[in-house]
Amino acid sequence: MKKWIVFYALMACLCANAQTNNDAKNDTERLRISSERVVLEDGFKREDTACYKKFWVNNCLDEVKARRSDAMADLRRQEIAINDQERRAKAAEQVQKTEDKALPEKQQQDADKRAEALKQNEERLARDKQKNADRVKAELNEKKNLEAATARAKGSLDKAAGRNAKQAAAAEEVKKYNERLERAKDRQARMASDKAKQTKTPASSLPVPATPSP
Repeated sequence: MKKWIVFYALMACLCANAQTNNDAKNDTERLRISSERVVLEDGFKREDTACYKKFWVNNCLDEVKARRSDAMADLRRQEIAINDQERRAKAAEQVQKTEDKALPEKQQQDADKRAEALKQNEERLARDKQKNADRVKAELNEKKNLEAATARAKGSLDKAAGRNAKQAAAAEEVKKYNERLERAKDRQARMASDKAKQTKTPASSLPVPATPSP
C-alpha cells in the first residue's frame, strides 16, 4: 500500500511540473498573439487611412477589410488551438487527481470514471471544433459575398465610366458640329455682303447746266 502511495505522489509532482510549464508556454503564446493582433490592427488602420487618399476608396477599404478578416481569423484559430490544448491538459490533470486519490481496490471504478470523463471531454472538444468550423465557414462565405459585391460594384462603375465617356464624346461632336455650322453661316453672310457691294447701282450723273442766251 505504501508503495502505491509513493508512486501516486511522485506522479502528482511530475504532472504539476508539466502543467506549470504548459501554462507558462500558453501564456507566452497568448501574449504573442495579442501583440501580433495589436501590430496588425495598427497596420490595417494606417492602410484604411491611406485608402481615403485614393480614387477607388471603397474598393481599397474592402480589400483591407478582407485581409484584416483573414489575419484576425488566423489569430483566433491559434487562440482556439491553445484553449483546446489547455482543456485537454486540465482534463488530464483532473483525471490524474482522481487517480491519485484512488485506492488499488477502486482502480476499476476509477478507470470507468476516467473513461467517461475523457469521453465527455472529447465530445465537448468535438462540439467546440464543429462550432469553430461553422464560424470559419461563415467567415469564408462573408468574404465570398464581399468579393462578389466588390466585383458587382466595380462592374457598375466601369459601365458608368463607359457611359460618361460616350456622353462626353457625343457632346464634343455636337460642339464641333455647331462650330462648323457657325463658320458656314459666317462665310455665307460675308459672301452675300460682298455680292451686294458688287451689284450696287452707281449714283446718277448731275444735270448739265443750261447755256445762257446771247
